[in-house]
Amino acid sequence: MRLNDPLVTSFFYENKEYSIDLAFDNVLDVFDVLEDKTLREYEKAEICLVLLLNKSFKGVEAVELWNYIYKQFIEFKSKKPIEYDLKGNPMPVKEDEVEERFIDLDQDAEYIYASFKQAYNMNLYEQQGKLHWHEFQALLNGLPSDTIMQRIVQIRTWKPSKGETSEYKQNMRELQKVYALEEVE
Repeated sequence: MRLNDPLVTSFFYENKEYSIDLAFDNVLDVFDVLEDKTLREYEKAEICLVLLLNKSFKGVEAVELWNYIYKQFIEFKSKKPIEYDLKGNPMPVKEDEVEERFIDLDQDAEYIYASFKQAYNMNLYEQQGKLHWHEFQALLNGLPSDTIMQRIVQIRTWKPSKGETSEYKQNMRELQKVYALEEVE
């Protein structure tokens, strides 16, 4: 996302221009299709393109176009909170670390809704069809630390450290169990 670029409503692919509906709720529908285990990969691509472009594509053309759209406009990456040392310096991040999942748009829907309402006084149901996916991602990643979603992320990413009482550690482990994400295949 760049603030000096307009939000994406169309794009060029192989010298053709396509209109695209990247409303956040439409993109969430796309994620539902991607999770459907009864569909083949090419069927998922075809359905996602109908949702986003309101046009049908078949076979290899559909898969290639879908892969392009997903990488360019949809791929969701939430940012892990930066950890600091005692002097306030950012801790180094290991390049080879597996990206840990700490937000699930489906499982955390009610917490995301509540956090948007608390932080931005925004009703996400009223924003369906309006709020662009890139705006949604930016607002989600920028939620203040006093929102329920950010508190849950802090709980999920907590690791014990020296100086914490055993009672505090036990409490955090219990909270991690309460707010743990269900495993998805």
